[in-house]
Amino acid sequence: MTINTGRPPGATEWYQQARLLRKAQLCKLAQLGTLVSRIGHLAHMLQCERGASNIWLCSQGALYALECKASRALVDDHLQALHQALGTPLMASGALCERVANALQSLEQLPGLREAITDCALPATTAMERYGRMLRNLLSIVPQLNDSIDDPQIAGRFVALYSLMQGKELVGQERALGAIGFTQGFFSDEMRQTLVDRIDGQQTCFEIFLSLTPASLHDHFTLSVPGAEVEQLRRLACTRQPAADQGVLALHWFSLQTERLEHLRTLEEMLIDDLMLAVESLISRADDEPPAEPQTYEPLALYPQKPLLPLVRQQAQEIEQLSRQLASMRDTLEERKIIDKAKSVLMTHQQMSEEQAWCQLRKMAMDKNQRMVDIARALLTVKALWQE
Repeated sequence: MTINTGRPPGATEWYQQARLLRKAQLCKLAQLGTLVSRIGHLAHMLQCERGASNIWLCSQGALYALECKASRALVDDHLQALHQALGTPLMASGALCERVANALQSLEQLPGLREAITDCALPATTAMERYGRMLRNLLSIVPQLNDSIDDPQIAGRFVALYSLMQGKELVGQERALGAIGFTQGFFSDEMRQTLVDRIDGQQTCFEIFLSLTPASLHDHFTLSVPGAEVEQLRRLACTRQPAADQGVLALHWFSLQTERLEHLRTLEEMLIDDLMLAVESLISRADDEPPAEPQTYEPLALYPQKPLLPLVRQQAQEIEQLSRQLASMRDTLEERKIIDKAKSVLMTHQQMSEEQAWCQLRKMAMDKNQRMVDIARALLTVKALWQE
């Protein structure tokens, strides 16, 4: 804070400094809105490429050749746009830089993955997992963007947006997994359990989203709710084996789920626009000139009929709830990273494929009645002790 008069800064100077810092924070948030939009576009096209690649692999190159080519070109365009939106690392926090680095490092593996897919040199489930890892690292950037937000409404919008993006990714995984099963004409018990997990996960994410968004957006969300045909195909996948039909059911499933994803993508853009409008409104208010003389703030005057303490408690509870939801999402991301590291250990030391390593961790967790992340932590601890 600059002092020109030789006297200690008074209330007016502190007020002006608070207004400048507040505006700088909001302007940074406005820039982050562009970055979130770029991440959303790239994630959507990666989801499209993943789904098309699965059908290509399961059909041994007979289906979706043009779709694979088109989706790859669009991914490359949006990846270039993301690089432009990221700017310089000097403008970001350490934690955000780490998330961005992880995402970019993961995306650097895309050319090799595409080459293997073109040659039909890997199983569709392995390709799906590798695309999934890229998407997890990419989406993990979003919750790190709101670390400095102290406005409950803006924080709530960020949590709602991230919940929607996570739910959309689970829909994308459901589409990819179903495409594999229907194209092959077979769903294993493992695939069915994974399918159920993805469906349950969507419900949790969308419930958080709906609890934090205005009712005006709820009508748009209903367009993405699974219809009767999707539910019928879900039951078929989870209870019976589909008939061999040269990929007819697979293409129908893919089309229905793609329609859901397109609706969710539109809703995602609407939520980003709503977030940016809220930020712009706060910036506009921050541009107002401060009063010539500091004014006495009387909180009770704003709520003459309500005691202040319950209002303060209510606001504190709302902020605490948002913090818990955001912390829970971050914990989920960290757990996925631990599981990925444990899979790498099994792949390196036990010569397992990525799919075999995943199945092994899942089996160990079920046998010991523990969470998979706990088994992964134990495995990493044993590896560390063995190295020492």
